[in-house]
Amino acid sequence: MRQGFVKVAAATPKILVADCVENARLIVEKIREMEQGGAKVMVLPELCLTGYTCSDLFWQERLLEEAREQLAWIAKQTKEVDALIFLGLPWEEQGKLYNAAAVLNHGEVLGIVPKKHLPNYNEFYEKRHFAEGMERVHDTEFAGKEVPFGMNLLFRCAQMKHLIAAAEICEDLWAPNPPGTAHALAGATLLVNLSASDEMTGKDSYRRNLVNATAARLVCAYIYATAGEGESTTDLVFGGQNLISENGTLLAESRRFENGTVFADIDVNRLISERRRMTTYPAQNPEEYVTVEFSLKTEETKLQRRFDPQPFVPSDLAQREERCDEILNIQAMGLKKRLEHTKCECAVIGISGGLDSTLALLVTTRALDLLEMDRSKILCVTMPCFGTTDRTYKNACELTRTIGAALKEVDIKEAVTLHFRDIGQDMEKHDVTYENGQARERTQILMDLANQRNGMVIGTGDLSELALGWATYNGDHMSMYAVNASVPKTLVRHLVRYYADTCQDEKLSMILKDVLDTPVSPELLPPKDGVISQKTEDLVGPYELHDFYLYYMLRVGYEPAKIYRIAKRAFQGVYNDETILKWLKKFYWRFFSQQFKRSCLPDGPKVGSVAVSPRGDLRMPSDGCVRVWMKQLEEL
Repeated sequence: MRQGFVKVAAATPKILVADCVENARLIVEKIREMEQGGAKVMVLPELCLTGYTCSDLFWQERLLEEAREQLAWIAKQTKEVDALIFLGLPWEEQGKLYNAAAVLNHGEVLGIVPKKHLPNYNEFYEKRHFAEGMERVHDTEFAGKEVPFGMNLLFRCAQMKHLIAAAEICEDLWAPNPPGTAHALAGATLLVNLSASDEMTGKDSYRRNLVNATAARLVCAYIYATAGEGESTTDLVFGGQNLISENGTLLAESRRFENGTVFADIDVNRLISERRRMTTYPAQNPEEYVTVEFSLKTEETKLQRRFDPQPFVPSDLAQREERCDEILNIQAMGLKKRLEHTKCECAVIGISGGLDSTLALLVTTRALDLLEMDRSKILCVTMPCFGTTDRTYKNACELTRTIGAALKEVDIKEAVTLHFRDIGQDMEKHDVTYENGQARERTQILMDLANQRNGMVIGTGDLSELALGWATYNGDHMSMYAVNASVPKTLVRHLVRYYADTCQDEKLSMILKDVLDTPVSPELLPPKDGVISQKTEDLVGPYELHDFYLYYMLRVGYEPAKIYRIAKRAFQGVYNDETILKWLKKFYWRFFSQQFKRSCLPDGPKVGSVAVSPRGDLRMPSDGCVRVWMKQLEEL
């Protein structure tokens, strides 16, 4: 439960139709199983205490009486179970019978939630037996106590204020206006669905999509537990497809045609953060609702949730290729529009033989192809200086020629040396002035060459560099249009790899693959024995770590301690805890101290959900203090 994580579960017991005594025993077995798995919210299927397929047996008084007796027995058996438990049963109220969910916590029945939408078509005949649930809450009697009954019930955890659960039942999810919508708008962050959805060919995909779409639309977690083996097979078969989704992402799914139990760790704080961020998500309005408090022991959730170490890169290969092509098109279309609008006659790129300038050239090539302009209108400028190696120089030249762009070489050693003499810079002092002087000289050359040709300087810097401030102010930091500004380094690599694999040009593919194999470096310090001596990741840390930190800080709003916690899990066996913490501290320090560079960035296309444009996604003061973030890290 620390940091907003809570483990939840959905389970399908193998019931016996109309045997409440045995079903109660089997339900308790499943509850024990979920308890052993650490679940704090447990959901069981619709009418599981009797069986969904009792049909006209629901008219039998004896069945209804036994169901209530066994509910009392289950409550007694689960008194020491530290969880919020939802299970289905028929419930008689004011002379009518309802398809309902009983909600239990520490041996107490906290509420009874009736089903609103009753299917009465095709194989369903629920209106034959049940009345439509009412929204308004009133008290009903159970075991000598008053218990709230009605749809508008919220169950809020005393120890975790944002964990607010509400229930709907099977068909409620399929309805045009599901009760879950009102529940979420009233404050529910967790919706549960007790279901008995029979199987038909293809229905599993529809069911999964429906659950995911609902969780995404309502920005909530959704637990779906459905009936399985044990129900009557007179006409129907039930597959037990249990699902757990969070904001549109499927966290867990059981195998069909097996009565299984699934667990997942939901992140309540992430849901709340997302709702706060979305101005279109209305404020909570629980006026028509009754809120019932429940209690859970405060303890750390043992996480089983997987955190992708590369959150910007789709793990599925087919999806990755589709995404790469989409991103390249977004970048190219942005540049196409800018070139059209400014009526520029050429594009000017500083080509280094590194990843970022390579991607910028590939994007520019696609943009000019869309404009039906000759690729010779791309001017690639290589500007060797003190740190340039033969490998990167050769790749820059060969890449330009293979693409079909124009190539110009401007050796800047003499100009930089003269400049250093003018300002009194010691050539043997390889400090920040030594490095940045080269970067600014290159930018001046690119700008002047663009002016000569009515051209536009295309920026090459990526999102990761901007987040860390790893750019020379008014050097590589500046351009006329920055095509890579919202592409993180981990994704840059995949975009270039995708191009290499799909370009159908063997020579170009070989060059791109060698670029991919070249260490990331600004090449501002002299090489050693002809080899790159300055590796970026040795200085600022691994980009895969920084991209991970960036995603969870900006996109999700995680606090530093939470990022550290999940990073240890995501990079287990790759980096030790000390290394992760070291670079996390470096990330926060650099992110806050370098905002002034991001406050004056050139335009560039947004390609994903994380960006640092001062005109769009990141309105951050340049003088923001990092103290409260570092304080938490120092206390770890």
